[in-house]
Amino acid sequence: MLRAVAYRMLGSFSEADDAVQETWLRLSRTEISEVENLGGWLTTVTGRICLDMLRARTARREEPLDSHVPDLVVRPLDPEEEAVRADSVGAALLIVLEALDPAERLAFVLHDMFAVPFDDIAPVVGRSTAATRQLASRARRRVRDAAPVPDPDLARQREVVEAFLAAARAGDFEALVAVLHPDVVLRADAGLLVTGPAVSKLVRGARAVAGQAAMFARFAAHTRTVLVNGSVGTVTAPEGRPLSVAALTVVDGRIVAMDILADPDRLARLDLGLLVE
Repeated sequence: MLRAVAYRMLGSFSEADDAVQETWLRLSRTEISEVENLGGWLTTVTGRICLDMLRARTARREEPLDSHVPDLVVRPLDPEEEAVRADSVGAALLIVLEALDPAERLAFVLHDMFAVPFDDIAPVVGRSTAATRQLASRARRRVRDAAPVPDPDLARQREVVEAFLAAARAGDFEALVAVLHPDVVLRADAGLLVTGPAVSKLVRGARAVAGQAAMFARFAAHTRTVLVNGSVGTVTAPEGRPLSVAALTVVDGRIVAMDILADPDRLARLDLGLLVE
């Protein structure tokens, strides 16, 4: 649970692990008999550590935020993964959380996702309970306005994603446009060192995004559907070498967001296993 809290706060597996490890270190230096609610104490300590990490990250951030994609959870597209899906957090939501003020993010994650009382969150952010409630309320409005909610039917999602891939393989530009929402947003995070067509970028609009897809059509034959953060997405791995993982958000039968992780270093740290063989 602590890792789930940290992942939702940080969007990074390695940083989440660091935060949880620091939580256990602090626990080892604490007199447990003085802690009335150990689970609540661990959760708020993890939140405080993540808040400090977010603030430090904001101060030193080098990569442009608009093209940043969080670490993605990739699983086989299998009905048995429903339990994983139920506990997942969508990539689109994580990206909206990235844009929140660190204190807003903490208040929203701890209260709305993990039911931590505002009275317990307030000391962590250094605000009154009422002010902390307002932080969460502002975050909730931004999430509601900016994070699209995917169609709940995985089979329908897969149908749309497969139609997109078929159009890409066939080089059918108009078919690509037809499966994209007019205001679709493509976010590609290739890291700081990748250059050329695969460079990190933010692209808006169906025809512009379709043009980007057409540029990489030769890789479509090496792309398969998987479960990415609880929704149907893709992994591209020619000859078993991962090139990208894409979280695709399907709403009302069209793709509204494409969040592509193509940073070689971060892909190498994902547990893709049999998904790319």
